Amino acid sequence: MKAWRASAFAVYGYLNFTKSGFKEHSKKFKEEDMQVRLDGKNCIVTGANSGIGFATAEGLAARGASVYMVCRSKERGETALSQIQSKTGNQKVYLEVCDLSSVGEIKSLATKFISKDLPVHLLVNNAGILEHKRITTPEGFELNFAVNVLGTYTLTELMLPLLEEAAPDARVITVSSGGMYTAPLTTDLQFSEGKFDGIAQYGRNKRVQVALTEKWAEMYKHKGIGFYSMHPGWAETPGVAKSLPGFSQKFSGNLRTSEEGADTVIWLALQPKEKLVSGGFYFDRAEAPKQLPFTATKGSHVLMDSIYDTLHSISGIPAQNQTVGAAQS
Repeated sequence: MKAWRASAFAVYGYLNFTKSGFKEHSKKFKEEDMQVRLDGKNCIVTGANSGIGFATAEGLAARGASVYMVCRSKERGETALSQIQSKTGNQKVYLEVCDLSSVGEIKSLATKFISKDLPVHLLVNNAGILEHKRITTPEGFELNFAVNVLGTYTLTELMLPLLEEAAPDARVITVSSGGMYTAPLTTDLQFSEGKFDGIAQYGRNKRVQVALTEKWAEMYKHKGIGFYSMHPGWAETPGVAKSLPGFSQKFSGNLRTSEEGADTVIWLALQPKEKLVSGGFYFDRAEAPKQLPFTATKGSHVLMDSIYDTLHSISGIPAQNQTVGAAQS
């Protein structure tokens, strides 16, 4: 089954996820969809100093939004901030330094935002990592899981009060990956069973993000917040070049630009919510399947309730967050 999933993913990906796939799909794009202003909107973008995160932050800033760039490196964040302000002419772009592998730092960041009492109209969970070796964070979590899953979960849950303030236009967009097509959900969130495989763990993490988006959409459906996950395609970003140098070299010339990878993130941020499906998975400005045929991943989504409970427990988020959510489901 693992071999079949990998083969199905490779064929589907080559036909759809490359630059040529974007060019083909873009024939159906509507130019007016992107001609929307975001003046007065507060947007948070994680992992915003390079790649898809940078392109997303720039695209939002160009449309007048106040953009808060969450970056791990102060130096790289300041450079990116200066570039975006210069290119867009928008000075309402700010840097927030936070290591998203740390629950403690995420809680401090959330507290800072809550003290500002700014409504958050858009949260883009873009930050991600693919580490091939097993690395344990100072808080005791496997690094890929800590950033891709636990960090995404913790930041989103803690931002809910500010997202509610921006309702009914609030939305959360989580940048997943086509790698999730190769992985069913598993409760072995930190890859404790068997020999560690960073690529497999990344696929698992990205599957959790898609299922978590479904869960949030159901739990918080009465709060005026839309939850969406998306796949950027195969883009030529610094992260891909570092984590998958062989892949990057093999597809050199046919990988998407960061701007093409960010296109659907920005599209999701701009569309009227009635045009979108909360809990949906999007690719190239359209809702996309969450499973490939005959890969036996769909049934695994029944595990999401258990996974959510685990994330809630280890994040240490106050119980009322879960109580409120459960009351809505």
